Amino acid sequence: MGGESKIDFKREIHSYKARAGQLELVTVPPLQFLMVDGHGDPNTAQSYTDALSTLYPVAYTLKFFSKKELGRDYAVMPLEGLWWSEDMASFTSSRDKSRWDWIMMIMAPDWITPEHVDAARETVAGKGGAPALDSLRLESLDEGLAVQTLHVGPYDAEGPVLEEMHHGYIPENSLRMTGKHHEIYLSDARRTAPEKLKTILRQPVARD
Repeated sequence: MGGESKIDFKREIHSYKARAGQLELVTVPPLQFLMVDGHGDPNTAQSYTDALSTLYPVAYTLKFFSKKELGRDYAVMPLEGLWWSEDMASFTSSRDKSRWDWIMMIMAPDWITPEHVDAARETVAGKGGAPALDSLRLESLDEGLAVQTLHVGPYDAEGPVLEEMHHGYIPENSLRMTGKHHEIYLSDARRTAPEKLKTILRQPVARD
């Protein structure tokens, strides 16, 4: 077991691949995630900073535990977010981020258990600096059928892509939106120029 190579789930799971300028229908398998809920503008809300400051250390603690104790190494997955608002125009036309609700999350392999997460939570708590530990949870998400594309550029330039997805591709293909708007951040916004940011934009759907 200890000699196994590191698993990169971004390569293994088809729904972590998308192409810019192309809307594609995919089937997302059931997956489990470390999750933290919040509300408000991600650029200014303290709860957003707290969520990220908690998710990453727990995710890396689990990765090192899995490699050392379980003999199963894997690459920590990218940050993801589920986003919604009572007024969905907040995403496309008005972009009123103060009205957004969100769940920030990082995928965990299926062999990671709630007990493993509790142990990682205790380890991280002992080091301090992870303010959202009490609200962090491990939860499964089964999105199933979804439309997605790769967006390259600033987050605030997503509006036209989402407009085309929501009001073009989805109704034109006899689909309807079912789940929450989902973003997968393939780039590190702290180290990547805005025009080069790569983000998978996903919308779960059902056939009419």
